[in-house]
Amino acid sequence: MARAMWTGVLSFGLVTLPVGLFTATDDHTVHFHQLQRGTGDRIRNKRVNERTGREVKSEDIVKGYDMGDGQYVVVEPDELDDISPGRSKVVDISGFVDLADIEPVHFARTYYLGPRGTEYFKVYELLRSALHRSRKAGIATLTMRGKEYLTAVRAQESVLVLHTMHYADEIRDPRQEFDLPGREKISPGELGTAEKLIEALSVEWKPEDYHDTYEDRVRELVASKLEGREVVTEAGPPEATNVVDLMEALNRSVERARSGKGRGGARTTAAKGRRAKDTGARDTKGAKGRKAAERAKSVGGSRRKGAGKKQDLAALSKKDLYARATDLGIPGRSSMSRDELLEALTGAARAAA
Repeated sequence: MARAMWTGVLSFGLVTLPVGLFTATDDHTVHFHQLQRGTGDRIRNKRVNERTGREVKSEDIVKGYDMGDGQYVVVEPDELDDISPGRSKVVDISGFVDLADIEPVHFARTYYLGPRGTEYFKVYELLRSALHRSRKAGIATLTMRGKEYLTAVRAQESVLVLHTMHYADEIRDPRQEFDLPGREKISPGELGTAEKLIEALSVEWKPEDYHDTYEDRVRELVASKLEGREVVTEAGPPEATNVVDLMEALNRSVERARSGKGRGGARTTAAKGRRAKDTGARDTKGAKGRKAAERAKSVGGSRRKGAGKKQDLAALSKKDLYARATDLGIPGRSSMSRDELLEALTGAARAAA
């Protein structure tokens, strides 16, 4: 069992519930150490006294409130807790709001709230069920680690969740960040077609179908460099849509989505990555060829007409082969050698013929 990062009581009305706060998410970011180029020596950060240049131990560091002109008011860590000992142990729900009324930009981090003992299960489940049925969230404040947080307490299927939130004055006004469109005229046809595209690309939300593909590419990069293989880069971003061709692009997008070519784009990519992780060695070259064949049938069109369609694959460079593999969506292409790319593309061409 995990250890609570914070313990206290959740209060709503005259009801109090002892709870613990638990981290709800993991960080899977690939982390790197800092090294000095050419030596491989680790670079480390130290806390040093800027006057003496000597390193200072963490227990000798206190907080200083800057008064200006180099003057500070020194505050000890325990003094921050002493000014509000009760509030630092209470999540006091001051009111309930419709969950749908909270814009996602206000949410910061997510934690689980768990009951501190079986004797509190009934009170816990009562609040969870009531929030779940009413689709409301309890707004409360939480003082933790020397900072007061605005929080929202809401219900999931079997657990209470606490979101720390940004205060209103911490949310930037987008109108002060960039120019917002306000006078652009959208024709009914353009709007209707855009809505059709959204409907055609609509999928059921399944979070397990998504994973961090960039993390996979970073790990592939490290593996390629370790094995001395050539690092093949992904294709760059597509060009921006010309306003003149907007309607044509929308119509083609709808046709592509309805034919199954573009349906669930992000989800499809994520699902492929997840399935590749699960199947591991079972994802053989033959399976790659079959999947590529399915994509080859759907890509079709003018991009492979004429001489391009008949071009001898063996005469292409690895970069060109990789570009074609990207076009056909051949999985695992970033880690393939030139011969493997050639074999996969040849199999896809045979299957599509």
